Amino acid sequence: MARKNYPSSFWHPVFWPTWLGFAIIWLCAYLPWSVKYKLGAWVGLLICRFAKSRRKITERNIELCFPELSPQAQQQLVRDVFIQNGIGLFETATAWFRPASILRNITVVKNGHYMQDAIDSGKGVIILGTHVSTLDLAGAVSSLFYDIDIFYRKHNNPLFEHIMTRCREKIYRDTIDKKDLKKAIRTLRKGNILWYTPDQDFGPKVSIFAPFFGVEAATVSITSRLAKMTGSVPLPVSISRTPDNKYQLEFFPPLENYPTGDDLADATQVNEVLEKIIRLHPDQYMWMHRRFKTRPEGEPNLY
Repeated sequence: MARKNYPSSFWHPVFWPTWLGFAIIWLCAYLPWSVKYKLGAWVGLLICRFAKSRRKITERNIELCFPELSPQAQQQLVRDVFIQNGIGLFETATAWFRPASILRNITVVKNGHYMQDAIDSGKGVIILGTHVSTLDLAGAVSSLFYDIDIFYRKHNNPLFEHIMTRCREKIYRDTIDKKDLKKAIRTLRKGNILWYTPDQDFGPKVSIFAPFFGVEAATVSITSRLAKMTGSVPLPVSISRTPDNKYQLEFFPPLENYPTGDDLADATQVNEVLEKIIRLHPDQYMWMHRRFKTRPEGEPNLY
């Protein structure tokens, strides 16, 4: 990246650690795939061992969401989660700094007719995704076939935000600040595609409680609001790494009779669909987040 492309303030010593971090990420992006997978697995196990807080959160989430598994199976899943998410770090580097075209020969699209039908409707498409280890790579993979807009959250580090803006611009048609609901509505009304991941806990002010893996979870209601205000098609999607180290972009049938006008029914339907998708590859999900942080009044903290 040429120096002239960046404001002079970004060369202040305070930003040197950020530059070093991105230099390492850039180098990781150009490693052979086989090396990325091996290093990623090693890094994941290293994080599992030393990031005790994240490991405990992951263990608790697995315990809550997979009570049918034996303690030994739960611990194995925790280990696999960190391995897959460690690999995901190297996939993220690839998505940020390599052209998406390098993914074409290792990408498979399944049930693409659901997406094409939604696009042909002209109503706009709300892609319902999940926070998986391959999330950033999902954007790069999708950009091979579709023009997609995404929600994003502005980073506090201005250099990080500047570089990420450049990375996003080469992948997505447009980016929308997560607080700019009006822009999201406009883009959907124009018939565009908006990728949205409604599977995290954003607190009680913007959420209602709906079951997720059998546990009451604070679930954002913006999904049904967007669908109601724009008439867009809510289309679930999965991006996963296959056993032969390829990537599968899989679409599922659009949500039926959605939105219903009942926020709880709508949130429950979304959670049920996302849960089914996560269960396909549970080890590739980001279980490190405190998904059940917000609790109904009177309930104890689960973490």
